[in-house]
Amino acid sequence: YQTFTQCNLARTRACNCSFQCVSRLLNHYIRQSSVFSDTSEQEIFHGLTEPNMQWTKELSNLVLAVDGITLITGLPANLLAFYTFVQKVKQRSAPIDVLLLSLTISDLIFLFFLPFRMKEAADMRWTMSYFLCPLSGFFFYTTIYNSTFHLTAISVERYLGVAFPIKYKLKRRPRYAVIACVIFWVVSMAHCSIVYIMQYYTHDNKTLYDDPLNKEACYDEFSTEQLNTLLPVRLELFIVLFCTPFIICSFCYIKFIHILCHLPNINPKKRFRAIGLALATLLVFIICFLPYNVSHVVGYVGWYSPNWRVYALLPSTLNACLDPLIFYFSSSALRGTLKHLIRGSNKRRHLSCCRNLLNCPKLNCTAHEESTQSSNDTSH
Repeated sequence: YQTFTQCNLARTRACNCSFQCVSRLLNHYIRQSSVFSDTSEQEIFHGLTEPNMQWTKELSNLVLAVDGITLITGLPANLLAFYTFVQKVKQRSAPIDVLLLSLTISDLIFLFFLPFRMKEAADMRWTMSYFLCPLSGFFFYTTIYNSTFHLTAISVERYLGVAFPIKYKLKRRPRYAVIACVIFWVVSMAHCSIVYIMQYYTHDNKTLYDDPLNKEACYDEFSTEQLNTLLPVRLELFIVLFCTPFIICSFCYIKFIHILCHLPNINPKKRFRAIGLALATLLVFIICFLPYNVSHVVGYVGWYSPNWRVYALLPSTLNACLDPLIFYFSSSALRGTLKHLIRGSNKRRHLSCCRNLLNCPKLNCTAHEESTQSSNDTSH
């Protein structure tokens, strides 16, 4: 009996010990779960609703390559266009010259702020003063959408000039183009001011940069509160600043090409330039602006900010180096300036060659003829 009692006591102690161990494990798990739940809830409310866009070496090199090509090719071309259109507006301006000058200014502002984006890509994080982030982003996106308005206005101007040549010539005034450009800038800036709102507004009136962990991100991190405001605005950008201009531009240039193809007495070169202008503009809309604006729709439908937006934004930067192609087809003044520069460059190269008689065939030929003539005169 004593042995049986001792066995029961041992079993009871073992069960109590096991129960205590299990209880301690459960309590520890509950406490950890509570902490995790509180942290998750805090992150959902205060932090991010999605994984951040992560910079990689491949992405950094890609952004630097695209932006570098845009800067190297776009800056001299737009500076040349700016000089040409300023001279043209000073002498005798037309509505198309005002529109092209305003578009050139937009591209130059875009190129001015492009190095900030390249600096971020090179460092793979935002290392500059944080006030430059919303400032550069504001002008970056404003100039992109400002281009859609100007390209659409150019298409309307070209269509009216062909479809209603007499009426349009009598009623067109440069001041109307100036008013239109001012409206384009105001509307673009008003819509893209969302960049400042997202950077300086959260649910608790704190900026993202109050947290030291967020100082290395620029317009990449959004809370639930911010997405509730940002995603509908992005959809509006897609409809107002992309779809509407693209539909108007497509209609005008399709009718423009149709009319030109049915005009019998038109110079083939003029017809080629006009069709080239239409096709170049439509390609800019499709290649440069379509991918990034599609991300607005995808983000709104899925209610999140896609991480691949950085890739969709890359073609938009090429707009600054493709616009000069549109300038070339649109402006005879720019074509004349370009031809003058090419002729001047060839002339300087020829003069540099002729400084050395041995490298100049014409002067060598002349010198040889003079020496031959002199020897003949001496012999006679």
